[in-house]
Amino acid sequence: MAELILIRHGETEWSRTGRHTGRTDIPLTDAGRAQAAALAPWVAALAPVHTITSPLLRARDTAALAGLHATVDDRLVEWDYGAYEGLTAAQIQAHRETPWALFRDGAPPGATPGETLDQVAARAGALLADVTPLLADGPVALVAHGHLLRVLVTQWLGLPAQDGAMFVLDPASISTLGHEHGNAAVLTWNGRPRGE
Repeated sequence: MAELILIRHGETEWSRTGRHTGRTDIPLTDAGRAQAAALAPWVAALAPVHTITSPLLRARDTAALAGLHATVDDRLVEWDYGAYEGLTAAQIQAHRETPWALFRDGAPPGATPGETLDQVAARAGALLADVTPLLADGPVALVAHGHLLRVLVTQWLGLPAQDGAMFVLDPASISTLGHEHGNAAVLTWNGRPRGE
């Protein structure tokens, strides 16, 4: 079976400043556009036969700048952070009485609820079920977002979704998933072109 290629979008103003960027459609910065373009030779060498992207501009532009022709799948959209959208972890913590961690606590309930970790994991798992058969044709690239891709890798490996906290992803990084001795495996993780 071919490799599943995970590509996180390039830098945005909010990713640069540590703000939770879920459904807000933030464009790439100039640096993010350069990062995405720098992925092109690496992506070409991996030669994906199918590419699927999040519908958000930062992912679609990353795919295009990396030389990929992608179809859109709404299931690749980033985690819905609800009322935590646009806030840094420090800002979120300042309004809470107890410690908070996204992969443990998820988005807040209340008037502006976001997605739970279980909802994100179910979305990622359903996407993988549809994408896995495409690997018979060759490598498949998914262009999406940091937290969603971190949950997706747990579903690939059969791990609890909260273990996504252990898989850090930088903007404009490439990771590959596959198999070793018949077992789901991470083949490469959080790779960046030289000079990045």
